[in-house]
Amino acid sequence: MPYVKCISIRSTVYKSLKYILNPDKTENLLYASSMNCMTSAKDAYLEMKSVFESYSTEKYDAPLPLEGKGSVKALHYIQSFDPKDNVSPELAHRIAKAFARKTFGDDVQVVIATHTDREHVHSHLIINTYTLTGRKLNDNQQTLKQVREYSDRVCMAFGIQPIQPKEGKEKGVCYHEWEQQKNGTSWKEKLRCEIDSLIGSVKNLDELLYELELKGYEVKKGKYISLKAPGQGRFIRTKTLGEEYTTDSLVSRILWYDVGYHTALTDETSPLRECYQVVIGQVMQLVVQNKKVQRRRDRTAPYSPQNDLDVYRLSAQLTIINRDHIRSIGELEEKIDTLKASHEQTRQELNELTVQHDTLSSLIKQAETYFELSAKPKLSKLEQVQLTVSKQSVTTHCITTVSDLARLKETLSATDKKLTALKENFKHCQQLYYVYSDIAKTYHEISQGDYISRLVDEARKQRDKEYERKESAR
Repeated sequence: MPYVKCISIRSTVYKSLKYILNPDKTENLLYASSMNCMTSAKDAYLEMKSVFESYSTEKYDAPLPLEGKGSVKALHYIQSFDPKDNVSPELAHRIAKAFARKTFGDDVQVVIATHTDREHVHSHLIINTYTLTGRKLNDNQQTLKQVREYSDRVCMAFGIQPIQPKEGKEKGVCYHEWEQQKNGTSWKEKLRCEIDSLIGSVKNLDELLYELELKGYEVKKGKYISLKAPGQGRFIRTKTLGEEYTTDSLVSRILWYDVGYHTALTDETSPLRECYQVVIGQVMQLVVQNKKVQRRRDRTAPYSPQNDLDVYRLSAQLTIINRDHIRSIGELEEKIDTLKASHEQTRQELNELTVQHDTLSSLIKQAETYFELSAKPKLSKLEQVQLTVSKQSVTTHCITTVSDLARLKETLSATDKKLTALKENFKHCQQLYYVYSDIAKTYHEISQGDYISRLVDEARKQRDKEYERKESAR
């Protein structure tokens, strides 16, 4: 589970906001967001100041007293993940946003920034001590304990390091699972079917796991990928589902799913292509002689040289080599370098445009609130606070009329179109980069003589393991 600590901020709210919103720490603010305030240090500070002073008798920027500590203006929570948790910045940021909403409520003002500049991914949350409804948030040992419990619960929901059964005391199969196994509908078979049905519709392994989460599965990522179905007693490692479900096999199945399916091979010769043709023939011989691990591309069809995942992967790579007229490893590596540079440039543009889009969306929301509440003859206490906060935003950004708001919406619409086009370009560039890189990796294994020997060694280890298992069962 992640470690959560809290720092009480009494006089440096603006400085703390500037620190956590450092572009160098957040991939140019890609992993920065907010709730009930803008995602910028200056705007967020002024908006938090308005809410604080609406409910408190003190000034938000009052200096510390000569005696005593002074009142707490904001709470700074840090949610840090162990590198062993294998949590991506995207997932950490999603967790932080869910944690903030679940723990502190929908009426809290919070700025969230996930930092990627350290070995361990960690998220910062700076929260105003007064909510929009006037609720006062406190920081003490009891509240910190509750906050940590909420953090653990949220992380468990995202599949981060659930409690494992003690070694040697593993739980047996529950009655429900036993009954399903008896009827031919075991957990494992259902999971295989779920994965098989998703392989053709996802772009990478993360998307596959995300889709499984949407279907109600709990996901745990580490050295191995483990999944747990709703109602299931324990997690299942995907590698125990069969050789087609190891991490490497899943990545390969997704990456090469029907790549170049309708592309015909030509008679054009090249050293790279001839090298591949030789190895494909050798792998097919291993399949016929039962000297390699059986990895089926299509589980519904009998295992054969035509239905071997390794043969298919090599054939798909050869198709790409032919389709893109790649004659040598030098040409391939040149294409990879070009794609890498293009990928990085597109990623930076995408990050900047995403931040711009989020800023515009937040500003439009504040402006809409301001114009709506300004037209009302009578306001509640909550609406008065919301009007004060939204007025602060529109004033700072010089939005004085409804026409200004309309222009903002037009800008957002244009940004949406640019963002959509850029995302498509980014996905295409990323996919092609992965494909070319995988071909280069395979070629280097082939050229060093490692490819066939690795397949034979895998089969030998599997047979030795099976033999040991049978011997121990006697």
